[in-house]
Amino acid sequence: MDDKIAANQALWDSRVASHMGSDFYDVAGFLAGKCMLKQPELDALGDVGGRSLLHLQCHFGLDTLSWARRGARVTGIDLSGEAIAQARKLAIESGLEATFVASSVYDLPQNLKGQFDIVFTSYGTITWLPDIQQWADVIQHFLKPGGQFCIAEFHPSWYGLDWDTYAHSYPYFNQGEAFEELVTASYAGAPAVEGVKEYFWCHGLGEVMQALIDRGLQVELFREYATSPYNCFPKMMEVRPGEWVPRDLGEGKVPMMYVLKGRMKTA
Repeated sequence: MDDKIAANQALWDSRVASHMGSDFYDVAGFLAGKCMLKQPELDALGDVGGRSLLHLQCHFGLDTLSWARRGARVTGIDLSGEAIAQARKLAIESGLEATFVASSVYDLPQNLKGQFDIVFTSYGTITWLPDIQQWADVIQHFLKPGGQFCIAEFHPSWYGLDWDTYAHSYPYFNQGEAFEELVTASYAGAPAVEGVKEYFWCHGLGEVMQALIDRGLQVELFREYATSPYNCFPKMMEVRPGEWVPRDLGEGKVPMMYVLKGRMKTA
């Protein structure tokens, strides 16, 4: 498994520069004061003022720093050292207080101390992780008793489709295998690098929810959405400002994303 994780790390390192300059990420807009968070996670977590927040798989930190703008004391972590270097620069340039750590999720207990009021992760994260049980262990490790975990993620039913034909290409349930694909142009518009591969894993809702419940998370909110807050898939159309659906299917035919929030039980 280590070679697949290393390949993904190299891929994400290579994407940082083009993502920083892309319209998709709109770094200039962020530096001008734009909030990069989307409504589903804002609705789920509400007021975060004065609370400590750990953001897993934060890329180069725009969402992490947006939580800081809303008053949270933030720490962001990411596998890509290139992304973390840019996150630290953006924190300085924006004048926001933040800690950024280069680490895989699984190695984080060896690289970061303390516990947090909130652990957060969002959009295109857990598909890069082979082991959801170990992921849930890390969340339990870092979450204070009574603290909240929140994930906003693309729906596994949508991930299982071929986005050009809408045929089922990947299993809904995790069968323990990695899927390999040649990298096409990045969702943010970066060109493909010939011969580069990526590796990902399927995780159904039941697998994710039960892993968290088994570690003491008491589910408080679970919502599925018929739209995506990002135009990051092929052949999408905007049905309302900031809400996207597959152009050939229309709204309501497939679930696009979900939000899960829970609170870690106290002793």
